[in-house]
Amino acid sequence: MRVLVTGAAGQLGLSLRRATEGSEDCYIFTDVEELDITSQSAVEEFVASERIDIIVNCAAYTDVERAEVEEDVAHRINATAVAHLAEAARKNDALLVHISTDYVFMGGCCGMLSEQSHPQPLNAYGRTKLAGERAIEASGCHYIILRTAWLYSEYGHNFVRTMLRLTAEREQVRVVSDQLGSPTYAGDLAEAIVAIIAERNFHEGIYHFTNLGECSWWQFATEIARLAGHTQCSVVPCTTAEYGARAARPHYAVLDKRKFMTTFRRDIPEWRESLKRCLDELQS
Repeated sequence: MRVLVTGAAGQLGLSLRRATEGSEDCYIFTDVEELDITSQSAVEEFVASERIDIIVNCAAYTDVERAEVEEDVAHRINATAVAHLAEAARKNDALLVHISTDYVFMGGCCGMLSEQSHPQPLNAYGRTKLAGERAIEASGCHYIILRTAWLYSEYGHNFVRTMLRLTAEREQVRVVSDQLGSPTYAGDLAEAIVAIIAERNFHEGIYHFTNLGECSWWQFATEIARLAGHTQCSVVPCTTAEYGARAARPHYAVLDKRKFMTTFRRDIPEWRESLKRCLDELQS
């Protein structure tokens, strides 16, 4: 199989590079310098000329706060470019594996969100990601959409790396305690994607993938500081209103992973286990 990975310079793209070491499939990693996915002609020419069998789209506009004032830019990457990839996949009978988000949901007070739950984004980022999903569904291409949440890794800018730095530098850090979800180690998601491709287990549809369990951002930060040994820093809980973010976020958006685990016959680690694995890599 010839596999195109877009957004290869991001944390999931870099995690995929690592996960594909030794793979018998041919992975072609691109970022904007190699392939501008906002150009339909560039995408279609690349997919056809490289004889691509599978497209894994890791490219995304993920700045949730900035998207509130740059929704048009976010839409170009999260929706319009996704439509180009879907059309290229359709024309070349390729499979599109696309990464989406829990932010397509409003969330609720309790109960995990399944693939059948009604999407209702609270912010611009969520709206653009949902538009990308809709474009894929309307295209007629073969697809697997993987919704994930709270993604982190050893690479780039993410919550874990930020908390490691702040809890090492400061005596006190305030973190939101009234938003609950499930952290996701990009290494686990990357390994799952590679396994699906290696096993040719192409069950099309929408699936949820995060690490198991749930926590608040405050609990997540507290565990990061504890595992890192940053005991001199006090991690203080605060409300979303007190934190004062521009973009609204769901208060409870825990994704139900049972469909993924059953369909692809794959266990998913608990979030604390995967966090420790990531920190061990960062500190080795």
